[in-house]
Amino acid sequence: MKQPGLVIINYGKNQLVEDTSGGIYRCVARRGLPQIVCGDEVEWLQTGDTNGVIESIRPRRTVLYRADGNDSQRPLVANIDQLIIEAALEPALDYFLIDKYCIAAELAQATPLIIINKADLLEDEDRVRIESLVSEYRHIGYTTLLTSALKNTGIDAFADNLAGKTSIMVGQSGVGKSSLIKRLLPDRDIAVGKLSEASGLGKHTTTSTTLYHLPQGGHLIDSPGVRDFHLGKVATDELGNGFREFHPYLGQCRFNDCRHLSEPGCAIHAAVAAGVILERRMQSYRQLMS
Repeated sequence: MKQPGLVIINYGKNQLVEDTSGGIYRCVARRGLPQIVCGDEVEWLQTGDTNGVIESIRPRRTVLYRADGNDSQRPLVANIDQLIIEAALEPALDYFLIDKYCIAAELAQATPLIIINKADLLEDEDRVRIESLVSEYRHIGYTTLLTSALKNTGIDAFADNLAGKTSIMVGQSGVGKSSLIKRLLPDRDIAVGKLSEASGLGKHTTTSTTLYHLPQGGHLIDSPGVRDFHLGKVATDELGNGFREFHPYLGQCRFNDCRHLSEPGCAIHAAVAAGVILERRMQSYRQLMS
């Protein structure tokens, strides 16, 4: 008999599916199904003590996409409410990467939450720069938190923002994602061991996008650290929608097909000139359009 399940890890040809009682099964998908990702809600059929077959994917509420080497968009996770974008001074703070993640969240109809970690390492001149960055994103309308896993700074506020939501944590390798997750999920190593045993793939579990249940309600999806994140080819009107501060001016340009690059009568350019839209964010838009 088919039953509902939640994909908590996707290994490509195999998925770990959790049933409604918390049991974990290693499953394969029926031929012809779309690519299955972590967070997918599925209908599956048990075929053995710890095995099963995914029969269908339930409609997705949201999908976060990333580009492959050919610039084609592929789903990364499904059914998320929030994209947690973690950054730090070490490795070097990448403003453009943060912008790309914010755009991906907007296009996925998920809420960006920006975390600046390792706040305990901030020197005075660094703090001025970080506070300016935080002010910029808050002005756009994004929630931004300063955290330190080492000093336990901002952890309560971080946990409050996750409660009752399905969130994915993204960011560069080395920004401290694992340390923050450890603060939220002290039993994570136990869970990793359990998932490794269920999958039969050992330590590979820790390098895969993995869904964990939060004690305060909701789910946290941990993704491997990256060097960069690619949006792929995005249509001009769609890319504009990825910039929240552009929204009041979209459709107000002189030309209906305005690309907001060098066209006369561009409402976006006028907003930049008036200081309403940051020139730095406009540079990110131009870079993505090039």
